[in-house]
Amino acid sequence: MSLALKLASKGGAGVGANPMVGCVVVKNNAIIAQDYHRFFGQEHAEINALAQINHQASGATLYVTLEPCDHQGKTPSCAKSIIDAQVSEVVIATLDPNPLVSGKGLAALEKAGIVVRLGLLENDAKQLNRGFIKRMQTNLPFVSCKIAMSLDGKTALASGESKWITSEQARQDVQKLRAKHQAIMTGSGTILADNPALTVRLEGVSSAPLRVVVDGKNQITDNSLEIFSQAAKTQIFNPKNSKINAAGKLDLRNILEKLSADGINNVLLEAGPGLIGAMVSANLIDEFIIYTAPILMGSGAKSMIDITIDKMADKLPLEIQDIRMVGADIKITARLK
Repeated sequence: MSLALKLASKGGAGVGANPMVGCVVVKNNAIIAQDYHRFFGQEHAEINALAQINHQASGATLYVTLEPCDHQGKTPSCAKSIIDAQVSEVVIATLDPNPLVSGKGLAALEKAGIVVRLGLLENDAKQLNRGFIKRMQTNLPFVSCKIAMSLDGKTALASGESKWITSEQARQDVQKLRAKHQAIMTGSGTILADNPALTVRLEGVSSAPLRVVVDGKNQITDNSLEIFSQAAKTQIFNPKNSKINAAGKLDLRNILEKLSADGINNVLLEAGPGLIGAMVSANLIDEFIIYTAPILMGSGAKSMIDITIDKMADKLPLEIQDIRMVGADIKITARLK
């Protein structure tokens, strides 16, 4: 199953709205087939693996990271293909949260007399497809907020200058982070101040996440901005095409719901303190990824988040998931408790 999970992760850039899935087929204590779901609309991991052995798997055990589907969609039913291949046992890491599948694939396998085991490395499988799972369960994508800040919690000077706070190694790590997401979200203030391209700049990587701009004041009118380059698609949300909330602001939850409806599982938020603060206030950020540089920027610089907290009782506690060095910088991954 560990190998199946590693295979599944290779599909991150190609599966789009679909989950990442890996499959390994074992017989007589030897691996006889292994593959993964590569591209949206193409064969699933189970079909790819079974094709390697001409769909002949009598007496074999099939390990798969997500419950096999039991319906005809863009591709044939994986459960039926497993049954037809005469697999003896299927080990599944976790159930598929998609209502079209959830529990039905497992039931079909058991009805056919196949021994099914569920839950092997389940937490790892859920972590791998956390965006897909959240979208299926809540109609919202998983949102990671990336922040580059100084040791005193500052993200830009009062003038707006912010290049560069972190090291080259940290900036390269951010490129890898971008490549794992289907969309990169920012605000119009960041676009006007920095004119970023918001693209993935990694040799040999063709990932081109959708660029999403929250433009509450209709400020983005210059088509020569880098955000409109041909390197990736761009979607602007403004008062003309978006829902307005009770406070007269763009409804951020509705924006994420629209992205979810378009099959976006994972969003990387790279924005200024205003939009980050608004997203925190709306409880729309699932994870913080904070690159902290060993520098001080002073009291006049801008803080990482624009949110007012008057009482210690109202502080926002974080639970650190991971902490490591990236070059000279500290990379902290954390979630709100």
